[in-house]
Amino acid sequence: MSTDKKTLENAKSMSIIVTKGTLDWAYPPFILATTAAAMDIKTTMFFTFYGLPLLNKKLNLKVNPLGNSAMEMPMMGMHMAMPNLVSAIPGVTAGVTTMMKNLIKKKGVASIDELREAAVDMEVKMIGCQMTMDLFEYSKDDMLEGIEVGGAATYLEVATKSDINLFI
Repeated sequence: MSTDKKTLENAKSMSIIVTKGTLDWAYPPFILATTAAAMDIKTTMFFTFYGLPLLNKKLNLKVNPLGNSAMEMPMMGMHMAMPNLVSAIPGVTAGVTTMMKNLIKKKGVASIDELREAAVDMEVKMIGCQMTMDLFEYSKDDMLEGIEVGGAATYLEVATKSDINLFI
């Protein structure tokens, strides 16, 4: 058995700090969390700052192309990048968001709502940062049912016992 396989078999818990709340940044933590949970890895997600709105009952996710030089969309048989200057034009964010949502649907990729529901079904523990909730004036009533609310100490209690810790 290879060392990598032994390491994976020994990984029994994972924590993820979720700090970004745009459509494109919501995918990595939810895909990793649900994949880990499917592999019987106990998974905790800690949502803080701009990642916290991913716990809102109703999502309003957008893609922000500004400053995203790696963003290339498949168009007309090639990959087209968007210059930063274009991102400043009113309506571009809405247009890019629509394009991304259409691409996600066309390619059969699960939506964030579906991934979030899968995470709940798989018993991924989701913690909303209390300080961020206070800072941005969210209440627990704004959030999905069943989430936990806690601070840095709550997260660190999980992280210090986790085999894998990720910051996204």
